[in-house]
Amino acid sequence: MKIVGLITEYNPFHNGHLYHIKESLRVTGADAAVVVMSGDYVQRGTPAIMPKRIRAEMALMCGAGAVFELPVCYATGSAELFALGAVSLLESLGIVDSICFGSECDDLPSMEQLAELLLEEPEAYQILLKAYLKQGMSFPRARQEAILSYTEDSQLAEILRNPNNILGIEYLKAIKKLGSRMEPYTIARRGAQYHDEELDSDYSSATAIRSLLAYSSSSFNTEPVEGNYDELSFSGILSELENQVPKCCLELLKDYHKVQYPISQNDFSLILKYKLLNKQPESLVRYVDVSPEIASRIANQLNNFFNYKQFCDLLKTRELTQTRVNRALLHIMLGTKKANVEEYIDNGYHMYARLLGFRKDNAKLLTAMSKESSLPVLTKMSEIDDLPELGQKMLRHDMLASNLYTSVVTDKFKTAFQNEYKQGVLKV
Repeated sequence: MKIVGLITEYNPFHNGHLYHIKESLRVTGADAAVVVMSGDYVQRGTPAIMPKRIRAEMALMCGAGAVFELPVCYATGSAELFALGAVSLLESLGIVDSICFGSECDDLPSMEQLAELLLEEPEAYQILLKAYLKQGMSFPRARQEAILSYTEDSQLAEILRNPNNILGIEYLKAIKKLGSRMEPYTIARRGAQYHDEELDSDYSSATAIRSLLAYSSSSFNTEPVEGNYDELSFSGILSELENQVPKCCLELLKDYHKVQYPISQNDFSLILKYKLLNKQPESLVRYVDVSPEIASRIANQLNNFFNYKQFCDLLKTRELTQTRVNRALLHIMLGTKKANVEEYIDNGYHMYARLLGFRKDNAKLLTAMSKESSLPVLTKMSEIDDLPELGQKMLRHDMLASNLYTSVVTDKFKTAFQNEYKQGVLKV
């Protein structure tokens, strides 16, 4: 039985993701796909537009064999940390033969060349990188310029311009760093680009779809909606999305609209401000992605806090990207400390694999994993007592983050609170 691993966010699930699942099974010859998915918060440092179980159900209905949750400390980390967390989890399951990811370039040899270079970081490259950073460039831009100067290969450096390429390179680095036996594959991204805000004919970006879904709940909006949309009813918006998401996902979008989604960054504004008001500036650097510069800017600008997104915009600079600021503030809000993450990494990255859901016709995956996985596969929270102390700490952090998200959903849409400790495994 061949298994392909997919690393995803599905924020939300759309036609491009369905294509990815189908193509991954085809190009690898795998019998089933195992997905590692971000939970209620995503790598760009924001809450997901809808809860993780809705997104997991969409994936299972569209062909994923099983969906595991990536712990929140990795799901909201830098591209490097995100990749290491996800790849190490797939490796630990013991049954995954390959990893297949999307990319803009569809050039695996060049991506592997970059991965090798960035993993080794030759001294000459490091000197160039530091020089560009001193010029005030953001890290992504400085790295691209350093690669160009070091390799004198503009096509190679251009690969680092696109977000899916960057993540793909980090997956390849992680595979090499972990000494994984999993074989990498890449498939070309189809349709719109990652940041495109307008709908494409068939393969729109998640950014464009999120914008439309946020607009669909204008009476609940807490921040401006990107993109240009005429006045549309929700039924009209669903019509707009008919060619953008699988039909089964469209039904879930309809069922859960203004019940569990859409959720935005600004829905967490008061929670974040409360956290910041209770922190001393010098203590902020304990949190992941918070540099002394970011901590100083937070302290100096806190009186100008009006809402979450506005504060992120206020803190960003030419050197500090929006995503870096987003992640820093999210880590403060969720209490993700550098020391804790370092401890998890030093102890093998993971102490458990939390199953969100599986397809009944792929139940044999669970049987195989129970025999081969180096981690306990968690299906109910009563199993937390069987974990080592560090694993319990990690899982409780995940639980708190999820319950915080659910509390926002409950408050926004006046729905019943669903405690994370009582949630079961999805079966499709």
